[in-house]
Amino acid sequence: MEVEPLGVWPEHWDAVLAFMALGTQWNVGMAGPIGLRYEVIPIVLRMQGVRRQDWPHVFECIRVMEGEALRFFAERRAEKDN
Repeated sequence: MEVEPLGVWPEHWDAVLAFMALGTQWNVGMAGPIGLRYEVIPIVLRMQGVRRQDWPHVFECIRVMEGEALRFFAERRAEKDN
C-alpha cells in the first residue's frame, strides 16, 4: 500500500506530533484498537511543551485523528475477514 505524503497546517502541527507520540498508547480489545488512553495525553503535551491554552484545540485534533485511525483499523479488519 503506497502512502502519499500529506501537508500539515502549522496550527495542527502540535496535534500531529502528539498523536504520533501516542502511538503506543492504544487501548486494545478482542477486536483490536478501541481508542487512545486519554489519561496520558496531558503528559505528552507537557513533555512536548504545548502551551496549556492550546490543549483544548490539540485534544480535539487528536480525537479527529483517533476517529479516522479507528475507522481505518475497522476497514482493515473487514477486508481481512472477507
